[in-house]
Amino acid sequence: LHSPMYFLLSHLSLADICFISTTVPKMIVDIQTHSRVISHGDCLTQMSFLILFGCMDGMLLTAMAYDRFVAICHPLHYPVIMNPRLCCFLVLVSFFISLLDSQLHNLIVLQLTCFKDVKIFNFFCDPSQLLRLACSDTLTNNIVMYFVGAISGFLPISGIFFSYYKIVSSILRVPSSGGKYRAFSTCGSHLSVVCLFYGTGIGVYLGSTLLPSPRKDVVASIMYAIVSPMLNPIIYTFRN
Repeated sequence: LHSPMYFLLSHLSLADICFISTTVPKMIVDIQTHSRVISHGDCLTQMSFLILFGCMDGMLLTAMAYDRFVAICHPLHYPVIMNPRLCCFLVLVSFFISLLDSQLHNLIVLQLTCFKDVKIFNFFCDPSQLLRLACSDTLTNNIVMYFVGAISGFLPISGIFFSYYKIVSSILRVPSSGGKYRAFSTCGSHLSVVCLFYGTGIGVYLGSTLLPSPRKDVVASIMYAIVSPMLNPIIYTFRN
C-alpha cells in the first residue's frame, strides 16, 4: 500500500470525495427542502471547487498512466524513477495546474455583469450554463473558456495516450500470451476509470455547446459528477 500507485490512488480518492462533495450535499438539501435556490457567490464557489477537483482527477489519472508506463516499460528502474519525491511532485503539479484552470474559469464568469434569466438547467453551477444566460456578448469569453478547457483536457489526454502507446508496444513484444495478460491486467483498472471519466466529461463539455438539450445535459452531468467518482473505488477494489 506504500507503492507509488497506491500513493497516487489515495490522492485520486481524496479528489473524488471533494469533487462529489461540491454537488451532492447541495442537491440532497434541495430535494429535501423543495428549494432550488443558490446565491451568486455560492454558485461561483461551487463552480470553482468543481473545476478544481474535476481537473485534478484528470491530472492524477495522467500521473497514474505514467506510473504504469514506467512499471511495464522500465521495470528494473521503477523504484528509482518513481521515488517518493517524484510522486509528491506529481501531486503538487496536478493541484496547482487544476487551481490555475479553476481560477481562469472563475475570472471569465466574473466578467459577466447581468443575466437574462436566473434559471440554470442543471443541479450544479456550470460555467457554460452561466455564459449562456449572460445579457452581453460572450463570444470572446466562450472562446477563451473553451480554449482553456481544451488545453487543460488535451494535455492530460495526450499524456495518457502516449503512455498507453508505449505500454501496448512493450506488451506486444512479450512472447507468451500469459505474460501479455499479466502485463495488461495491471492497467485494466486504470484504463476503465480513464474511459469512464473522460467519456462522460467530454460528453458534458462538448454536449452543452454542440447539442444544447437540458435533459441530456443533466443525465451526462450525473454520470460525470456522481456515477464516475462512485465507481472508481469499486473498480480498484475488484482489482485488489
